[in-house]
Amino acid sequence: MVKKVIRKHNNSGNCFVCGLDNPFGLHAAFYELDDGSVCALVTADPRHQSYPGRVHGGVICALLDETMGRAINVTEPDTWAVTADISIRYRKPVPYGVPLTVTGRITRNTRLIFDGEGEIILPDGAVAASGHARYMKQPLDVIGDLESNGDRWELVESPDDPTEIDIPGKS
Repeated sequence: MVKKVIRKHNNSGNCFVCGLDNPFGLHAAFYELDDGSVCALVTADPRHQSYPGRVHGGVICALLDETMGRAINVTEPDTWAVTADISIRYRKPVPYGVPLTVTGRITRNTRLIFDGEGEIILPDGAVAASGHARYMKQPLDVIGDLESNGDRWELVESPDDPTEIDIPGKS
């Protein structure tokens, strides 16, 4: 199913999932979609391996965690999320070297916490992993000061940024 991109999300410098300066990171790009969800586009590589040819389960969890956690920014752009509980269901091996689509959305939102769900979708439309998580809402100054730790948080646009994303297998 084709979804319209509403806006691109910021990237960090050092984050394992979105950090552009992390040589071991995933360098994921995150986009807010017209249905209120968030989508990450990412291709893991051999540095993210567990068994040969497969992405490590912890990396899969990290991708889902960040994508679900970012979904709060659709309705609350200044809210940051700290994971309180997460459950991942691994359904199929996730290969590295292929483009992955990761989706996340809010399923419950209160003043202090929110719940999210998400999937990692393979190019053929198969759901390789799904997750559910609960997050505590936190202001950034409580979590940590990015700049004093040598990090950054900024929008980095690219000519390759899509205006629409085709979510494989979704109809």
